[in-house]
Amino acid sequence: MSNYDPNVTMAGAGGGNAIAVNAGLSSYMLRIYNYMAAGIGLTAVVAWLTYQLTSPALLQSPLMWVFILAPLGLVFIGSRINTLSVSTARLLFFIYAALVGVSLSTLLHIYTSASIARVFFITAATFGALSVFGYTTRRDLSGLGTFLFMGLIGIIIASLVNLFLQSSGLDWLISIVGVGVFAGLTAYDTQRIKAMHDSGDDETTRGRKSVISALSLYLNFINLFMMLLRLAGNRR
Repeated sequence: MSNYDPNVTMAGAGGGNAIAVNAGLSSYMLRIYNYMAAGIGLTAVVAWLTYQLTSPALLQSPLMWVFILAPLGLVFIGSRINTLSVSTARLLFFIYAALVGVSLSTLLHIYTSASIARVFFITAATFGALSVFGYTTRRDLSGLGTFLFMGLIGIIIASLVNLFLQSSGLDWLISIVGVGVFAGLTAYDTQRIKAMHDSGDDETTRGRKSVISALSLYLNFINLFMMLLRLAGNRR
């Protein structure tokens, strides 16, 4: 009895629930990251295959805009994801990832393969560090949401304007700001996704949350990659 510690007894009483919650959260986050990684892998494969089947002349063709804008059509379908079955939502996510791959194939005609690979690994390392920070930090990042959203709107507007201006200086500024915005969104979304976990969710709700969350992180990764490529990529 001299070794009795009441804190151990109390921890043991509630430890089962804590372990169950942690295991449930780990499984939830692992599913999300698996979906995201599968989506990125599919995008890379489709981009490479499309590049192999097309020529640099595509960049001067109106068909280029079909490739670039094709993923936008699925965004409208994605807005109704809460009404879809988990399997349908997951299928749409992978279709979207494939279409993004078709769009990004044009980058392989612009940048060298070596620089694309280098920037991809830089993006992966940066994304991983930011996501770990968002998952582990005790700081509330919710206050960044509005600021980051306004930054995203600003990037979109500036990018549309620069389609007409073709300013290299503005393009550089957009890329710099874009890296900051999508870096912030990676940490913010990771924390938000973690907070969305509810051990009381049924399998359908949990499945939908996983797909939506994977899409958010996937888009952050792709956009961070594109911004870094514009800054550090070597053109052909």
